[in-house]
Amino acid sequence: MARLTPEQDFHGWLPIRIWQVDGQWQVDWCWFGEQRLTRPFFRDDVEQALRLPFNQAFHRRTGLDVLLAWQTTSPGLAPSAFIFHASRCGSTLMAQMLAALEGNIVLSEPPPLDSLLRAHRLDSRVAPRQSAWLAALLSAYGQRRSGNEQRLFIKLDAWNVFEAPMLLALYPDVPRLFLYRDPLEIVVSQLRQPGWHCVPGMLGTSALHGIQAAPPEQYIARTIGSIFEEGLELCLAQGGIPVNYLELPEALVGRLHPHLGLQEIDAPRLREVASFNAKQPGIHFNAGGQSKRNEADSTLRAAIEQWARKPYEALEQLRRSIPTTTSHSGGA
Repeated sequence: MARLTPEQDFHGWLPIRIWQVDGQWQVDWCWFGEQRLTRPFFRDDVEQALRLPFNQAFHRRTGLDVLLAWQTTSPGLAPSAFIFHASRCGSTLMAQMLAALEGNIVLSEPPPLDSLLRAHRLDSRVAPRQSAWLAALLSAYGQRRSGNEQRLFIKLDAWNVFEAPMLLALYPDVPRLFLYRDPLEIVVSQLRQPGWHCVPGMLGTSALHGIQAAPPEQYIARTIGSIFEEGLELCLAQGGIPVNYLELPEALVGRLHPHLGLQEIDAPRLREVASFNAKQPGIHFNAGGQSKRNEADSTLRAAIEQWARKPYEALEQLRRSIPTTTSHSGGA
């Protein structure tokens, strides 16, 4: 690589925010150095990095043209897999397991990627450039900052499944997973502590924007049902791999290992990480499915049957039809 000027060199820097100002798209960068991304969500890693004195003293903001130039100068790793999901169904557990292996870069719901994936919904003029911007952003995230990185895994936000075709057109051969679980358990979890997509008006412009505000159990059941339907389409028409929450964590060392590039030697470490709560790593993991089912009254169950049960059963039928792969037991 030719020697770069300080203004051109972004080694050790990652995009942490992409937004539009007066019609122009801007990128905020943060210095990570060789620090790996190991926390449950990308925003958690950003929060830690921003505490560094360097990042408090120095700030880099550029246009998206600089992101494109950085890709040309220093192409990063291509994605190894995309992890789509219906929320509250094990995607964070999977991301934490993958992040435990030092050769992996794991992006867990990075807000800049969500911003670019939905940019065409905010500004129709970006459509001709959107794919190039997405590829440049993923190249920036796929940089070998320590030199040991081998694979790049991307866990998206639940609502990003509606934008999956854009990513799959860019990376047609990259495995794409869709994680889901019994919709009753997801909806109860969202009623307890709703995510952005489960509060009317909170998410902003998205494919879910057309769902009308309703009592919470109806709104959330319709939202989760819509995501299930899109996940089913991903699996039926776009080669997605359906993964039920109940298969975790063993699926990573079983039927999914050929798709994720995992080895038999990785199994003990993966199982160790899986024994802890993915969102609170210091706490041992408890699936809690029965307690969620116990909370569901007849009104909630009726909403789930109306909006989410049919695509869930179709996903289950498809998953059961897929031949199993010999598990990597690893002697654990």
